[in-house]
Amino acid sequence: MTDTKHKQFLTPAELSERYDGRISVRTLANWRQTGNGPAYTKVGGAILYNLAKVEEWENRNTVQSTSEYSRQEAK
Repeated sequence: MTDTKHKQFLTPAELSERYDGRISVRTLANWRQTGNGPAYTKVGGAILYNLAKVEEWENRNTVQSTSEYSRQEAK
């Protein structure tokens, strides 16, 4: 397992690993196409996720109940 605790940028594989593989590299690629996932940077051919932006995205997508999730989806 890669130590991502002290990294500023994560590759798609490292980001998938952050979620214990529950979000696949392929899902991240789909999200990049649709704009649904965390912000990313493309440098040359490399896709990199800024850890601070990932954490912001996680915070925006944190809900307390299923009804709160439904309200977010309706926006």
